[in-house]
Amino acid sequence: MSTIVIHGVPGSPYVRMPLLACEEKGVAWRLAPMGMGDARTPEHLKRHPFGRMPAIEHGDFKLYEAQAIIRYIDQAFEGPSLTPADPQAQARMNQVMNIIDWYVMPSISSGIVFNRVIKPMFGMPVDEAAVAAAVPLAGACVSALTDILGDQRYFGGDAVSLADIAAVAHFDFMAAAPETAELLAGSPTLEAWLERMTSRPSAQRTAMAVLRAALQPAAA
Repeated sequence: MSTIVIHGVPGSPYVRMPLLACEEKGVAWRLAPMGMGDARTPEHLKRHPFGRMPAIEHGDFKLYEAQAIIRYIDQAFEGPSLTPADPQAQARMNQVMNIIDWYVMPSISSGIVFNRVIKPMFGMPVDEAAVAAAVPLAGACVSALTDILGDQRYFGGDAVSLADIAAVAHFDFMAAAPETAELLAGSPTLEAWLERMTSRPSAQRTAMAVLRAALQPAAA
């Protein structure tokens, strides 16, 4: 089947999720890069009527919303399954994915990492009040996910699942912000999981620095 075209800003955790899924499944993909202000353009609103990212095109099939996209990639292609067969393990996977969307995103990703790591890359001021307000929920996220992970290698058990893909897309910059680095250091099991995930070829090939470097024009 044709290459999956993924529209979104390089470095966005939700844009990275389908890139990771494609890499884990061995699916050909192409990133159609967007700028931070492009989500509300008429062109993108035709892809995603709510003006969010990512949106994909797979031949004539178009889809938006990251969870729907990565589930589609897992189901539509051969390769290692990213969904546990056991119902309870699958339920844990779904639980983690919802924790990521509802609690990790507003605290760790948006509240802390976006302010401490991403904003300085673009010369934007840090909102210290937003960082401070995000720390309690971020701590609750780390504690809850540590409990769920337990002594497993991955959130779905012995193999990488969609939950691990969703989580690493958000957690990759945790060590770069002092508030989240401290939380991570307090959870050796989660820290070891993050190291396992970021060392995978899929994570290395979809890292923000790699994506941005690939989009730079070649030197004359």
